Amino acid sequence: MRRILGSGVGVWVTLFALSMVLSVRPAESATRGRSGLPPGPGNPIAAVQAQINALDARLDAIEAAGNAPATMWIEHLDFLSGDPADLTTSFRSTSSGVGGGLAGLIITSSSTGDVFPLGGNKVVEKAIQVPPRFTVTGVRLCYEWSAGATSNITQIRLAQVQDPPSTANVLLDDATVQPNVGPVCIDSAATSVDPSLGAVLLSLRLNIGNISDTLVLRSVALHLTPSAP
Repeated sequence: MRRILGSGVGVWVTLFALSMVLSVRPAESATRGRSGLPPGPGNPIAAVQAQINALDARLDAIEAAGNAPATMWIEHLDFLSGDPADLTTSFRSTSSGVGGGLAGLIITSSSTGDVFPLGGNKVVEKAIQVPPRFTVTGVRLCYEWSAGATSNITQIRLAQVQDPPSTANVLLDDATVQPNVGPVCIDSAATSVDPSLGAVLLSLRLNIGNISDTLVLRSVALHLTPSAP
């Protein structure tokens, strides 16, 4: 994006530069004679235009950075259990008790399977916040299961509350079974969610193979791209 110095401004700058050069360096200006070139050892219009071009380049770089995809790490310690009587979440700052002990959201279940004893998917869920004018394109999870665990994360879901708020449309339903015990970070399938259209809920479904298994959720991020203007 190149900005050219306007003719009106150019004339003003030329006159100003001419007066300055003539007052300071009359000898050098005199050597120019009637060549038509601006007075002084250099062309002041060209110098000003070069500065404008340099600023243009910097603005273009800033604009490109602002339009680049981004990864935003979000609060991961506030997931709520879909049934606290069966699936519990907790936190211990000194040690999670899993792997090297790095703290995180500790999740355990008192029953096996991916459905609660009273019905419904065995999930933890939270609402997410997204900066204005960004679109959610995916989710990133970083987690670790206890040693020897046979449990898995089996679904990453994003649902958007509608208006009126009686339903929520599922906009990401990634049912990829995550077999890695970890510690590991994984990315969901791609999606496109405009958070300006309604609140967005993120849920993780678990399939518990053994009630002694413990999941520690270490961090969660959203993949974002700038929304179209």
